[in-house]
Amino acid sequence: MSADFEITREETESKGRYATIVDGHEAEMTYSRAGTSTIIIDHTGVPDALRGRGVGQALVRRGVEDARTEGRKIVPLCPFAKAQIARHPEWQDVLQG
Repeated sequence: MSADFEITREETESKGRYATIVDGHEAEMTYSRAGTSTIIIDHTGVPDALRGRGVGQALVRRGVEDARTEGRKIVPLCPFAKAQIARHPEWQDVLQG
């Protein structure tokens, strides 16, 4: 299932957030910056009303794509993000080794 969601991104010096609103419900994935080249995904939150629709996966995928484009590595502390990346070998190039 690969639905396209409009995902916004906000980033400060130390933190960042991806968010999308689907049918009036907001889902988000938050991260912390560790230096200039690493982000630590610490939380993915998807409301019950949106579960099973690929929203969380879309948020993680966008984080992976942005990390790849920006030359960053990801440390997935969030269990959901960690599981998603584990399920997608093509995303694992951005994992912090």
